[in-house]
Amino acid sequence: MAEVILNGVSKAFGATRAVRDVTLTIPDGAFVVLLGPTGAGKTTVLRLISGLEQADTGDILIGGRSVVRDTPAQRDVAMVFQQYSLYPHLTVRDNLAFPLRSPILKTPEEQITRKVREVAEVLHIAHKLDNKATALSGGEMQRVSIGRALVRSPQIYLMDEPLSSLDAKLRADLRIELKRIQADLGATLLYVTHDQIEAMTMATHVGVLDQGRLVQFGTPREIYESPVSSYVASRLGLPRINLLPAGLFGGAPSGARTIGMRPEHVAQGEGKPAEVIRVERLGDQTRLHLRLEGHDIVTLTEVHTSYEPGDTVAIQPRAALYFDAAGARIG
Repeated sequence: MAEVILNGVSKAFGATRAVRDVTLTIPDGAFVVLLGPTGAGKTTVLRLISGLEQADTGDILIGGRSVVRDTPAQRDVAMVFQQYSLYPHLTVRDNLAFPLRSPILKTPEEQITRKVREVAEVLHIAHKLDNKATALSGGEMQRVSIGRALVRSPQIYLMDEPLSSLDAKLRADLRIELKRIQADLGATLLYVTHDQIEAMTMATHVGVLDQGRLVQFGTPREIYESPVSSYVASRLGLPRINLLPAGLFGGAPSGARTIGMRPEHVAQGEGKPAEVIRVERLGDQTRLHLRLEGHDIVTLTEVHTSYEPGDTVAIQPRAALYFDAAGARIG
């Protein structure tokens, strides 16, 4: 595996600037997640690293070597797409083996057989090796798609929302497996998603993109606890951070226009009275949806709370983040 560096990389499609002067280091062996809404530039960054797109400006280094003039095959990367991209007429075994049979790799057949079996065991699809791809469920097809990348030992794995089309349970199962596999292999992995849970549970590092710019890079905990802006603060955390007028509770620092309170940082029992609008019972947690002076607030409360819609609860910030008029963090 290898360290990957982007130095001042930009890419435009006509008048649309998809990636703007991105400088980013993906450490060797790291699991890096790129977060951002649709159109933020996440997939374009992956395609630039893979060579499927060419950067307009800047440099890309993989393992210390510039690859901007290399073809995708010469860059030695493995990419997993959102859609399965399998060969429907081939069996699972042959789909998995296909990358290893590339003339560039010249992998011996006995090594292909061993590697395919190992990856199939890891992804729990060994019993499906002789099935045609068309005979698989959606989850099994995505496992094969991921497996086609894993049979190789590239310098970096690139994954573009590979779990987004799966059901919730299968997504949760594959999150755990992917993280385990990445850690076991010591693999360098860049993963694109808009799913906050995937970022928090899998990543060693998170990069937040906004309209093609990398606005913050750090560990999931750093991004969650010390966001540089209200935009970044809203990228991580479920339920999302409450963003309210800075003066709602008083005591805001000079220049603050917005106060940000995570749901777990809304203290109950004293402070300003808020009306309970809805009680959301999720089994392991209960969320209170409140309204205070016309503003909606979500907070967490006791699992077996007795609050009901129409009740009043006093609240105040236990911890808060403050942002200026442009959304930049204050303090």
